[in-house]
Amino acid sequence: MTQNEATGEITIAQDDLSGADIRALLEYHLAQMAAHSPICSVHAFPVERLRAPDVTFYALRVSDRLAGCGALKQIDAGHGELKSMRTDPAFVRRGLGEAMLLHLIAEARARGYTRLSLETGLPEPFHPAHALYRKHGFERCAPFGDYFEDPFSMCMTRML
Repeated sequence: MTQNEATGEITIAQDDLSGADIRALLEYHLAQMAAHSPICSVHAFPVERLRAPDVTFYALRVSDRLAGCGALKQIDAGHGELKSMRTDPAFVRRGLGEAMLLHLIAEARARGYTRLSLETGLPEPFHPAHALYRKHGFERCAPFGDYFEDPFSMCMTRML
């Protein structure tokens, strides 16, 4: 994806997770998850897991500056999972998280997935993410895959 806006040129492209900026954003992401949920309820992937063959990782840049990230994990031939959705704090409230979400939904459709799911935190700091996901058709669902009922976590899904 490429688009011009007042904020600069926006690009979303696959990323190999080798850059210091990406590592710093993912460290921040993991720290934020741990700050709002007990460690047993944090399901965010470390860099090494994001490099696995079943995961495709994307970086969102504004005028070549890292502004966010997201990943798509294949659960099976028809089911994908959103992972590591994060916007850098310097870029919040600019619609970049939504741009990444729309990119991942389009990629899931292009792969032929019929369902797209996610796990996210439940406490108040996650409420803006819940609203974004609901806006784009995600609904709360029972845990899928290896997830389990958890008072700090919830799963959401939508058909494509």
